[in-house]
Amino acid sequence: MPELPEVEVTRRSFAEAIAGARILAVRLGKPLRWPLGCPAESLVGLNVVGVRRRGKYLLIDLDRGLLLVHLGMSGSLRFSGSQPEPGKHDHWDLQTSAGTLRLHDPRRFGAVVYAQEEEAPVAKKLLGGLGMEPLGPSFSLQTFHQGVKASRLPVKQLLLAGKLVVGVGNIYASEALYLAGIRPTVRASALGSVRIQRLYQAIGQVLGKAIELGGSSLKDFSSADGSSGHFQNAVQVYGRAGLPCYVCGTPVKMVRQGQRSSFYCPSCQR
Repeated sequence: MPELPEVEVTRRSFAEAIAGARILAVRLGKPLRWPLGCPAESLVGLNVVGVRRRGKYLLIDLDRGLLLVHLGMSGSLRFSGSQPEPGKHDHWDLQTSAGTLRLHDPRRFGAVVYAQEEEAPVAKKLLGGLGMEPLGPSFSLQTFHQGVKASRLPVKQLLLAGKLVVGVGNIYASEALYLAGIRPTVRASALGSVRIQRLYQAIGQVLGKAIELGGSSLKDFSSADGSSGHFQNAVQVYGRAGLPCYVCGTPVKMVRQGQRSSFYCPSCQR
């Protein structure tokens, strides 16, 4: 599933190229998770102002309204001056004067939704419950500390919930907890101030490195220019159950938490 690093890498791979382009046509394929929310033809003639990200949503700002794009579980975007004929799993094309942006989504859990403004009910419904952006100025240590201390969830499940901080998906939560020396099963409220600060810093470090490496391409993720990610080659614990920890040599363990696999070093993480 594309997480924050993959979505940010995707944004960077086409945002500059599409900025200022005029929408020439919109093609809809099979229905996605949510309806577009406006007649497709009503978007023709609008201009793309820019592309932002909020959590795992891409926000394509238009000179009237915006498009909220979510990649779901298996979606990816491609942006090119010339696209081949749409395939079976190509469900949305935004044809512009700079090229065509195409959503490829085999499982169709992704979505493209139009909102007249970011304060519109449909946009607030999708974005309103999201936590702090971990790579932006709103990521406050004080707020993070308060949120961790107030939660009785296991710390990894708190990170995955996305209500305190967004975008720390399964791979990145496991890696951040390893870097901070915290077991994923520890109750969040039991963490002390020093460990919370280490986790706060580790989240930024892990996500920043993941973006630098183009995200994780465990299955078929690639950015809008077709580039694959390489963070999966730099993981310390994720997917390494039974293999020695790179620091101490202790075999990495795996536990199940809420139907997700958590990986940790029983020696380095307590």
